[in-house]
Amino acid sequence: MSQFNIHIAKARFSELIQKALLGEEVIIAKDNKPIAKIVPFKLSKSKRRLGLAKGLVEISANFNEFLEDFKDY
Repeated sequence: MSQFNIHIAKARFSELIQKALLGEEVIIAKDNKPIAKIVPFKLSKSKRRLGLAKGLVEISANFNEFLEDFKDY
């Protein structure tokens, strides 16, 4: 864990981001009191569950037929 005051964090922002990406916890402080933490952003990929809309959606038998309004096109 590394702690940096705001002034130093502004000047070394890219370096602090790199540290966080490598797994180090980076704390930003004001008057030596922690106020923020830089951590890498992780996309949560929740598993999709098949069949959630089963029985809720119905496709009509004539789904692929042309609409009367669009025959000229």
